[in-house]
Amino acid sequence: MAGGLPQASAVVAVAVVCGAVYAAGPVLPRVRSSRLVAAGWLGAVSAAWLVLVLLTADGVWVAFPLYFLQLHLLPRRAGLIAVIATALAAATAFAAHQGVFSPVAAIGPVLGAAVAVAVVRGYQALYRESEQRRRLIEELTATRADLARAQHTAGVLAERERLAHEIHDTLAQGLSSIQLLLRATERVLPDTSGNAARYVGQARQAAADNLAEARRFVAALTPPALDDTTLADALERLCATTCAHHQITARFHLTCDPVPLPTAHEVALLRIAQAAIANTVRHADATTVEITLSHLGDEVALGVVDDGTGFDPASPPASDPGEGGFGLAAMRTRARALGGSLTVESAPGHGTALAARLPLPRSTGTRSEALP
Repeated sequence: MAGGLPQASAVVAVAVVCGAVYAAGPVLPRVRSSRLVAAGWLGAVSAAWLVLVLLTADGVWVAFPLYFLQLHLLPRRAGLIAVIATALAAATAFAAHQGVFSPVAAIGPVLGAAVAVAVVRGYQALYRESEQRRRLIEELTATRADLARAQHTAGVLAERERLAHEIHDTLAQGLSSIQLLLRATERVLPDTSGNAARYVGQARQAAADNLAEARRFVAALTPPALDDTTLADALERLCATTCAHHQITARFHLTCDPVPLPTAHEVALLRIAQAAIANTVRHADATTVEITLSHLGDEVALGVVDDGTGFDPASPPASDPGEGGFGLAAMRTRARALGGSLTVESAPGHGTALAARLPLPRSTGTRSEALP
């Protein structure tokens, strides 16, 4: 008993030191952020444990929580090596305390190490899967937000275009007709009717002012892609945007010197190009798409050709309900509204070629001449 008292006191003292070093870990300022500090703290805990296991065989049981610390704080390979070394040290110390080495002495530390490795690896796998799901959920949320913004933007643009058409087809046409009638009235008025001529002139000026205002409204309601730029530039940006957002190569070609077009022509051709590109991306499974803008005498032509799966033009695929004006019927309607035409050539497995032709006005000028 007298010889055992110092031994017991030493065991208690080392156990207290080991517990104190372990408890100090969570309060260290950089143990969670610095791998070097964490490794130093783990080394101190391991050293205290080695002293404890040399003093008493009961210290072998402390190896089990030590396994988890090593696997958690050290890199994957280093943690596994540390666990194996700790298990060997525990088995050796236990055999030394027993005075004889037996398989039973090694089973406990080795089995504990195997359980610790399995638990930690399983937890890490679950954590990685959880992180992957979290990222997928974030991507889905971001995609839904982008889709909602795109749908809102598409709705705004569609409403702007509808208003532009309404102003062009009703208000502007009516004001233009009023001007023509007043001009004819001036020609048939007698020279002596000064007041009537003056009133007619004032009416003509008011109609001209309102017609100019209607033209400004239509210009303001044109697609943002055509703001302060040409149709060719807008088509080139469309190709660049398509390449950036989709796994497809889109190229634009201008086969002649650009000619100023009325706003209605530019809007129609841009919308047809956007619709054709959207259909190619959604349905064609194509790798390349080519957009060509040409001026053929008194016509302007837009061509869109892809190397996708193609389809039978006699029975084209039905448009999705959410595609709005992106179907072939809507494209033909745009072309015919300006006296033009739209043709489609395709075959299953041989890609698709779309061509839109619009007649040019007799004197193409600035965009402000889009209205009569």
